[in-house]
Amino acid sequence: MSLVKAQHLVKTYRAGNIDVPALKGVDFSIEPGAFVAFVGPSGSGKSTLLNMIGGLDKPSGGQLTVLDTDIAALDRRAAARFRGANLGFVFQDFNLIPVLTAYENIEYPLLMVQDWPADRRRARVTELLAAVGMADQADKRPDQLSGGQKQRVAVARALATRPKLVLADEPTANLDHDTAYRILELMKKMRDEFGTTFIFSTHDSKIMGEAEVTFTLEDGRLMNEGGARA
Repeated sequence: MSLVKAQHLVKTYRAGNIDVPALKGVDFSIEPGAFVAFVGPSGSGKSTLLNMIGGLDKPSGGQLTVLDTDIAALDRRAAARFRGANLGFVFQDFNLIPVLTAYENIEYPLLMVQDWPADRRRARVTELLAAVGMADQADKRPDQLSGGQKQRVAVARALATRPKLVLADEPTANLDHDTAYRILELMKKMRDEFGTTFIFSTHDSKIMGEAEVTFTLEDGRLMNEGGARA
């Protein structure tokens, strides 16, 4: 059974009196436990697609199901509950809370989204800090961490609530190649260890080869190998 399935997915934005198509009839399915990349140049529709999978934006047409849920049918409050229960997010600019330590950033969704008791939070955060190799940096704030360390914390935070799916939008864009490679290897390790499905976007040809499944977007369309339209 597919974890994510899109059928004839369309997204159009309104800019003044002009309709601007971002996605033009996209079809795909993603299985549980997959490590998937949507690749393509800037403006190809990658971020739009991830935002729709995450319930942050709604399709203009077609159907999108995530965990057997029609994501477009959810109102804002239901979508927020769905994200809190099932999804994790990793961003290219890390999105860590600057006044919180690494430990507290990872703990934040457990406290504010799911309200875990203190002892359970402590055990989960400690487990994740060790898993991403940041146990010795737990008390440092983001401005005391390198870009790679910040992204490690961000990956741990995304996994804190044991989500079934993690969406990573250009997670290596602000990292050098070696650090980016290590972050992708870390995400694979977390997938293997925790059984989480990862979907990420990238336009970096050096990085996209690390995915086990790759979908190429070009001008809002999904392309087959060799550049043919899917």
